Amino acid sequence: MKIRNEALIQELLEITQKSTRSINKIRTLAITRLKYKSNSETWSVLECIEHLNLYGDFYLPVIEQAILSNESSKFPGVFRSGIIGNYFVNLIRVKSGAVKKMSAQKEMNPLNCDLTITTVDRFLKQQQHLESLLIQAKAIDLVKAKTPVSLTRLLKLRLGDTLRFLVYHIERHVLQAERIAD
Repeated sequence: MKIRNEALIQELLEITQKSTRSINKIRTLAITRLKYKSNSETWSVLECIEHLNLYGDFYLPVIEQAILSNESSKFPGVFRSGIIGNYFVNLIRVKSGAVKKMSAQKEMNPLNCDLTITTVDRFLKQQQHLESLLIQAKAIDLVKAKTPVSLTRLLKLRLGDTLRFLVYHIERHVLQAERIAD
């Protein structure tokens, strides 16, 4: 995949803002609805959101560090996705409303946690931080800047791929939360 940095960041900002609007609507629901589960093995709305919080806890600091470490680099203004990064993005990306079922890593699985409305508030704060980082990333070489992945810190992805992965992952689980809430 090849795209201008500015176009990529704009797309990711729009998805991020849409996800934030959706969760702000969900936040108005009764706590019993946010905790509802069709069975003990599925996630509630709050568990979907907490899963995203756990990813945000890992990715937001490493994205911020990558941006700060590459602020002065000159770049061509074009992002080219890496093979591994593009693979990860395509695994989690929502295509035509369809979502491939996947299992969460054990440490990122909030199944049966006792969660409250603060879970939603924490997510909304993380979304604000992500939006700020996306704006800062407009001036960064998204190919040269690298971040580790949550699976293993030994593997590093291009910052552009990490941003795509995080935003599309959020989009995926916000859609899941909306389906559960309905």
